[in-house]
Amino acid sequence: MPRMLDVSDDVRAEIGDEEADRLLAGDNSPGSYDCTSCRTPGDSAQERTSTVLFIGDETAVLAFAHATCLPSQVVKVAEEQLQGAVRSITGESGAAGGVPAAAAAQAAATASTPGAQPQPAVLGVTSGLVLLAEELYPALVVEPTGPIARPGTTGGSDEFLALLSEQGFTPLGQVHEVPAVLPGWSVLLAAGQLHAVLQPGTGGSPVAWWQAHQPLQVTDGWRTAASKLGQVLVFAAPVGTIGRQPREDLLRDALDKAAANGRLVAATMPLAGT
Repeated sequence: MPRMLDVSDDVRAEIGDEEADRLLAGDNSPGSYDCTSCRTPGDSAQERTSTVLFIGDETAVLAFAHATCLPSQVVKVAEEQLQGAVRSITGESGAAGGVPAAAAAQAAATASTPGAQPQPAVLGVTSGLVLLAEELYPALVVEPTGPIARPGTTGGSDEFLALLSEQGFTPLGQVHEVPAVLPGWSVLLAAGQLHAVLQPGTGGSPVAWWQAHQPLQVTDGWRTAASKLGQVLVFAAPVGTIGRQPREDLLRDALDKAAANGRLVAATMPLAGT
């Protein structure tokens, strides 16, 4: 039976016309599936479904998502991360349905400085809910573990906020409204877990600016808010500004203080948008 599948040109180029046509005809595509974004059931025979191809160094995984959750796209990820996603999707790790009770989760990852290669930087990422205009928004707070120098320089100055501002992040004087959407950037939530912050790639496909060493679990409330709004607020501050806050009220206090001191930038990103 033909399926209501969306197969983007990028996905078709990777899997080939023959395989794409078989998918559309229903030969190799599932009827029912768990959406790789929101993890709720879907049916490609009854509703528009996106094909999402995750590509690592040696592994490629074709996943399915509600078209309302994700567009059909190719996502390039580290091989280690992709293997972790496979284990999560197939249930081998037992983590696909489990979410910690904590209000915020922490992760460390290697990321390139925006728009530059290679200049690695270690970033800490905290997830939490932020109240703005009586609406709870899913948020990520990014803070390096050390100063970020401008690529090609040897000086000791911290250029983290300047680099992000050049990429389109908005400097904040206070945390009171939703920041502007940053075109081409998105937050990848797959198998119900946080995998990466994506930025535009030179070849047209998104690439990871930050990606978790292991898929980062988020709370049910965070995931529900992200699915409802279809977007995530991403805040960033220099090293030593926010710290590891154990509660969301303390995290909000730290964000307010950082903004008041001119040490906070932010952007709104679609949930795994193109």
